[in-house]
Amino acid sequence: MRTAFFGAAVLVASAWTTPLSAQETADERLAALADAYYDYQLAQYGLSETAGGAIRQGSTLSSVTPEANRARAAQYQQFLARLEAIDAAEFGEEAQTNALVLRTLLEAEIGDARFAEWEMPFDSDSNFWSYLAAGSGFSTVEEYENYIGRMNAIPRYFVEQMANARAGLARGFSVPRVTLEGRDVSIASYVVDDPEQSPFWRPFASMPQGFSDADRARLEAAGREAISESVTPAYADWLAFFRNEYLPQARTSLGASEFPEGAAYYAQQIRQYTTLDLSAEAIHTIGLEEVARITADMEKAKAEAGFDGTLEEFIAFLRTDPQFVAASPDALMGVAAYVTKRVDDKLDEYFGFLPRYRHGLRPVDPAIAPFYTAGRGGLEYCQINTHDLPSRPVYNIPALTMHECTPGHSFQAAIALERDDAPRFRRQTYFSGFGEGWGLYIEYLGNEMGIYRTPYERFGQLSYEMWRAARLVIDTGIHHYGWTREQAVDYLASHTALSDREVGTEIDRYISWPGQALAYKLGEMTIRRVRAKAEAELGTAFDIRKFHDVVLSLGSVPLPALEARIDAFIADGGQGLPGATYD
Repeated sequence: MRTAFFGAAVLVASAWTTPLSAQETADERLAALADAYYDYQLAQYGLSETAGGAIRQGSTLSSVTPEANRARAAQYQQFLARLEAIDAAEFGEEAQTNALVLRTLLEAEIGDARFAEWEMPFDSDSNFWSYLAAGSGFSTVEEYENYIGRMNAIPRYFVEQMANARAGLARGFSVPRVTLEGRDVSIASYVVDDPEQSPFWRPFASMPQGFSDADRARLEAAGREAISESVTPAYADWLAFFRNEYLPQARTSLGASEFPEGAAYYAQQIRQYTTLDLSAEAIHTIGLEEVARITADMEKAKAEAGFDGTLEEFIAFLRTDPQFVAASPDALMGVAAYVTKRVDDKLDEYFGFLPRYRHGLRPVDPAIAPFYTAGRGGLEYCQINTHDLPSRPVYNIPALTMHECTPGHSFQAAIALERDDAPRFRRQTYFSGFGEGWGLYIEYLGNEMGIYRTPYERFGQLSYEMWRAARLVIDTGIHHYGWTREQAVDYLASHTALSDREVGTEIDRYISWPGQALAYKLGEMTIRRVRAKAEAELGTAFDIRKFHDVVLSLGSVPLPALEARIDAFIADGGQGLPGATYD
């Protein structure tokens, strides 16, 4: 009970006669439930929370056995039942959003468990083995000790993942073979003779100067032993399994429709990644309409470039002319760095609240770069892929950098972390529809911010938008309509200026990761639609800085929660955030 301790006799009497649920408001019960969910998540995955709300890894890796996964699903079902027992009609405005976020998270976890998704523990884009090695050093002895503990847990963790993957193979629930060719290189780089050549050694090569000689020597010795005795043998076993067992037995079909309960599984993935109730057929139609609209804009950009030829010929020119190829990886990263600084110069015109947290800029790890996407944003740093420079034309870099860095994903993550008033469970929550929709919206916003300086850079932005619109057609084409890989490749290649390498990498990603690719365009369309609505209804009272602040203040939410918040923004006359500067 949260009431101050006074009037003891009255309080004691009422406590015995009134059920606990009646002693708290609906908002308080929801807050307690959300905290319980969040604490459960931290405990299950061996994580801890710092005073500032950041998450730190512990000394082990979570269990991924079927029993552990089913136990989690059962607990999530209990949390959902407790949520449904609270009268939603009594929620305040903020609690309504919190409840929708929590419900969506729980339903996604329960849905994944229904289809035993742990039996396909990786895809052509993302996996569990490339992110266990730390990219840099730690600041405390305890963090190094925890890191060593996690390294020593890898053999058990890999054995569990191997058992899950075998179960998936047995029932036809596997990554399609065609998308896995060459992916073994990402495992082989961890199988080394010298521990100091392992990617896991990097933190030990940059230990803080303040560590004592005794601690330094002890940690280095323990690190070498963990890499030699635990890490390297586990990766060698996984590499042999991947090459000799998984790859030969992986399915030759492509679409999710070929899975057990394939149609239901794909519908669940659509709902999870978009947070919208849309059918595959409806999404396919939306995609075709967007492709037609963007094609018309591409024709205009071609004309602005003064190109005398067809759109197909213009795309071929963009793909092959050497003027669009960076001279070196550093030169490509320099383009991205310059974009981020030009964006910094414009931020206060488009945002009232600017986060204190700053992110870095790094190239994608060479171990995964050959088959990795063009870039990825994150709280600590955003990444740009510098592998195979001819496939990374510089006219695409402004849109890519805005999407991944600032004011895209890294900026978005910093604001979510710094929301002191946000519930703990929402500070690092991520919904693809909202998050990727924001990234694509930011690419569009680059036009208003003046970031695209040439018709080629403008076409790069349109090509990226077309890329995401084409995904709606391709993803549903593969997983609902039974498209071949060749159909998908031809469609993406003929509608965008992406390089052949990027086209192949992206198609393999869509094949092996059903539904995720739909989030970008549907999320961006939602953001642009609610912005247009706010502009129309608020008129001169509309302030783009206040709109952006209100959107980002949500953290990451299901798209219906975004729409409800903008309706409230319109109703209150377009008010921004308290404490933000709008002068």
